[in-house]
Amino acid sequence: MSGSAALAWSVVVPLAGALASLLAPPAWRTWLALPLIALTGLASIVLLAAVLTGGPVTHALGGWAAPLGIALVADGLAAGMAMLTVVVAAPCALYAAVYLRGHSEASGYFWPLLWFLWAALNGIWFAADVFNLYVGLELLGLAAVGLVALRGSAEALAAAMRYLLAALLGSLAYLLGVALLYGSYGTLALDGLAAHAAPQATTQVALALMALGLALKTALFPLHGWLPPAHGGALTPVSALLSALVVKASFYILLRLWLALGPALGPATAATLLGLLGSAAVFWGSWMAWRQRRLKQLVAYSTVAQLGYLFLFFPLATGVPEAAARLAWDGTVLALVSHALAKAAMFLAAGNLILAAGSDRISDLAGMSRFRALSLLSFGLAGVSLMGLPPSGGFAAKWLLLQSALASGRWGWIAVLVLGGLASAAYVFKVFRRSFREGPLRDRFHAAPPALELAALALALASVGLGLVAWAPLAAMRAGTVFGGG
Repeated sequence: MSGSAALAWSVVVPLAGALASLLAPPAWRTWLALPLIALTGLASIVLLAAVLTGGPVTHALGGWAAPLGIALVADGLAAGMAMLTVVVAAPCALYAAVYLRGHSEASGYFWPLLWFLWAALNGIWFAADVFNLYVGLELLGLAAVGLVALRGSAEALAAAMRYLLAALLGSLAYLLGVALLYGSYGTLALDGLAAHAAPQATTQVALALMALGLALKTALFPLHGWLPPAHGGALTPVSALLSALVVKASFYILLRLWLALGPALGPATAATLLGLLGSAAVFWGSWMAWRQRRLKQLVAYSTVAQLGYLFLFFPLATGVPEAAARLAWDGTVLALVSHALAKAAMFLAAGNLILAAGSDRISDLAGMSRFRALSLLSFGLAGVSLMGLPPSGGFAAKWLLLQSALASGRWGWIAVLVLGGLASAAYVFKVFRRSFREGPLRDRFHAAPPALELAALALALASVGLGLVAWAPLAAMRAGTVFGGG
């Protein structure tokens, strides 16, 4: 399989999986997922190898080259994100195959929606123009909303509706920006915009609208109100996918826009504003996580906090020496990967603890440490990465961001990174403090199936082990990626 073919198959296989899952009998859908996950994983591995050996890979769908056709492009960043999608989605799919046995109606719709979600993610990673990024965002949002609504309860349906409204508002703002760019330059290709866009008022308004829409979809403070109900109220494997991958897609697009256009067209004040909002997200999300009485809501607000670190990239990489900007880039990419692994693990571990306790209240975890140590271990290892303790991937990411801030003399961002880690420790240890207390007269908790515990543990170990091999994903995601715009 060539790199170009692997690029096409990375999108075609999930789409075929979505259609096959819709047509297949419900009992076959879980078994159908196994070969499809293997094929998608193989295509992602071949694609990443092709990018590492030969540079960026392109593919014109249907043989029609841009601008008449749709072009897919994979550099190191895109191929790395596709590989991350496989690494996160495969354990979540294994978890779902076991977890959904008691949710027969939800299981029938989960697999088609999962494959549509996967196809949309890969479509976003490989899109070469801002309109196809919009199409991917729409498909992703609709699939994510459907997954949130799978639980079927009034609470889940309300959360899904709120999510849908936020997604539509974000898409509308983004599309208005796309229209302004097309009206000004007659092209929507990222490389064409990078070559011809000028720092005029129309361009800056377009970029501001697009950034606003993407910030809403990424749940950047104070636009985060839709995220905790959606992520906290969804089925456990859905929560893991949403937190690990879905919110990363809109940040990825914002990052792509900055790489193509931001340094030349975006004012430094915009980068500082994004950094300040990210800093506010770190502290507000941590405070709200600490206040929660329900476990999944705590983990959901933790997502709000951890996403804030990603937005520190913009001020740390703007108006600074190239070496400092490179460190900010490396730290942000590693934070993105580490967060995806850790939050997927934490949501799956939280789901196991809830199954064991028969309740999602943190107060009901008392005594859990004596009987369900493996699930608590997975939760704790994911927490180690979120807190930024060595040798985790979260530590390596924060270390690089600290190095960038030190190199450019940005002391305020250093305070955010250090104090944010302490804030993360507060809500992680809140769970452990309760679980190590003596509980009421109950000498056992329900046992989660081994597959559920192993899926969470595998992701948690990966989030910690990432720090030991951080050079590998960084080298891969740097390959062929144009840093700093046109």
